[in-house]
Amino acid sequence: MDRVPTHDKVVFLTYDVTYDGGYYGAEKDPRFTEMVRELRLPVSVFVTDSEVGPGYAHVARLRSAGATVQNGTLGATSLRGLPYAGQRAGICGGRDRLRARFGRRPYFLRPPAGAYDRTTLRAAADCGVTAVVLWRASMRADGLSYRGRAHRLHRGDIVLAHPGNPDGASLTTLTARLLRRVQAQGFTVGRLEDYL
Repeated sequence: MDRVPTHDKVVFLTYDVTYDGGYYGAEKDPRFTEMVRELRLPVSVFVTDSEVGPGYAHVARLRSAGATVQNGTLGATSLRGLPYAGQRAGICGGRDRLRARFGRRPYFLRPPAGAYDRTTLRAAADCGVTAVVLWRASMRADGLSYRGRAHRLHRGDIVLAHPGNPDGASLTTLTARLLRRVQAQGFTVGRLEDYL
């Protein structure tokens, strides 16, 4: 899903976490963790185990600040087109690593790059996933980018926050810009896990 059916004027902020910061880099800006804590910002972070590497300490800090940790799979390889056994291993493996590290099994999945097929959905269900979470809008350094024909946020939209950072701004700065845009369009940020 890329949006949640709701009558509430909320959107949902999601971040993909990698260790090197080259993809989304939520863990490379310590001020971001403080922002999540201070604003009680209800964000969901999707963790791809092979990409996080030694960055699990950062994920733990985000979690202790109030972020919810969800499954981004065991590896960064696209699931689409892989056989069932390979997809199931990646999805269940990511779930199991997160459960071992944090004592709680994630129940949402974001496939790497949002690429999935019917086999992914079947494997995800067999691994206990309740929702495959994609996005309708994504954060850019210069604003928001929308998928499809949308040109603004709508109730229940899931936003993928990733910098695409040509001006060198930190994730904290980019998130502050995003929050201003969300508020300017009349929305607040909801906790995805409270709505699904």
